[in-house]
Amino acid sequence: MASASILNTCTKSHWETIGIKHHFGIALPLFSLRTSESAAIGEYLDLIPLIPWCKSIGFDVIQLLPLNDTGNETSPYSAISAFALNPIHLSLSKLPKAIDDPSLYSQLIAMQSKNNTTRVDYKFVQVAKELFLREYYQKYGNEIASGSNYQLFINDNRSWLRSFALFKALTTFYSSQNIAKWSSEHQNPSHTFLTSEHKEFEREMDYHICIQYLCFMQLSQVKNEATMQGMLLKGDIPILINRNSADVWAHPSLFLKEYSAGAPPDQYALNGQNWDTPPYNWENHEHTQFAWWKERLDIASKFYHLYRIDHIVGFFRIWAIQQSHKAKDGHFIPSDESTWIEKGTNILQILIKHSGMLPIGEDLGTVPQEVRETLRSLGVCGTKVCRWERRWQGDLGFIDPKDYIKESMTTVSTHDSESLFIWWKNHPDSAKLYADTFKLAYDEALSLENRLLILRASHTSGSLFHINPLQEYLALLEPMRWDNPLEERINIPGTVSPFNWSYKFRPSLEEIIESKELKSQLYQIMHFQFE
Repeated sequence: MASASILNTCTKSHWETIGIKHHFGIALPLFSLRTSESAAIGEYLDLIPLIPWCKSIGFDVIQLLPLNDTGNETSPYSAISAFALNPIHLSLSKLPKAIDDPSLYSQLIAMQSKNNTTRVDYKFVQVAKELFLREYYQKYGNEIASGSNYQLFINDNRSWLRSFALFKALTTFYSSQNIAKWSSEHQNPSHTFLTSEHKEFEREMDYHICIQYLCFMQLSQVKNEATMQGMLLKGDIPILINRNSADVWAHPSLFLKEYSAGAPPDQYALNGQNWDTPPYNWENHEHTQFAWWKERLDIASKFYHLYRIDHIVGFFRIWAIQQSHKAKDGHFIPSDESTWIEKGTNILQILIKHSGMLPIGEDLGTVPQEVRETLRSLGVCGTKVCRWERRWQGDLGFIDPKDYIKESMTTVSTHDSESLFIWWKNHPDSAKLYADTFKLAYDEALSLENRLLILRASHTSGSLFHINPLQEYLALLEPMRWDNPLEERINIPGTVSPFNWSYKFRPSLEEIIESKELKSQLYQIMHFQFE
């Protein structure tokens, strides 16, 4: 039995905490959500009314994209800190005294007027929220800092908070997030520089510390609410971090800065991929007993019950490209393939032992079978995207979701893929084969009936986790999806454009929650297995 095999792994206690049973949920980017009180982008406290709605349907997991500070970047996978949260998601209307201040309230109303746009206007949001928060801090920062919890927050986060705040102060000083444009003294800070007082930057640093305090308080509130209602929040921890980040800047010995991580050439990227994120110097991490990674999980555990590890194969080996070289000219680190499994197993065991959060791996793409077998032996779920689960070494037929291993998470699509509707339309040969395999009536466009059957199949798979993007459920009702199906996509990998990471749900959260028809459809999908 699956429960018996899981109970013999190092994640036994993690599973016992959440229950060795089928878990169902939704995945969503916070930036896509909006309520009547949002300020032009999804905000932390917007998640709270989503919790009882999910529970009423039978879901028990809400999965989020990364929420770390990305500075001027829009990709949630391009964090400038492994620890700091993104101020762009602060719930401004819930900040103490904000709506009672005429100047701040007028700014809030102006931002709320942008709630109904089709995509997130990051340039507007970043500028407007920064102006708001600067004024808010100027008026109320000292009062917030005098609170009893404020000093506790600083003490609990002392190891990273001041260096992050100094990093942010320097980005403001140089008007650039690109460290290469800073002076040599600031580019390569000494330990003395990092730990000294900086009177010229102190006020700016205090601002960023205060903003992080507010972010931590709000997202902690969301987790507390989820815990009380028996819901699980699943965070997302990208395995890599922005080259121009506070972590690479303050701890360069933990990274191989002479390289960029990426992916080798494959059928999707003939020239390979260069992500311009430095790989880790695992030797140096080992010398510190993996302190940086452990703290990363400690901070994440303040907000989440579970976590997704993006590109989990990177713990075993990573494609490394020397600076100024082409992606296709990279090589794997370590170069000795025989060491991959032992290396990745050791790292994962250390992280699993340290944190009570259950990890779930993103193991999509070209991943050695031995890696997937290792994940299963550790009790770590991999990811099954129904359209990609095929007998690739055989007749290319689709694998029945009922045959997925229990140590896995089933989903019909991801934030990096086409929506189910667009996949069906753009890949008719695959769609026809899928329809034939599972005895669906094939139509050129994905019908409502087939969408229901595919979602039901994902809910009745052999996996213990079943988590689909919220927009795949909203698409069941025409008024809840955008008229142009292409608007339902979140990201197109390998491209940089204003389109990426700017998707918004067409209905507000209030409209989602109040829709009896949507709830009826979801309830039927959720409970289909028991009919």
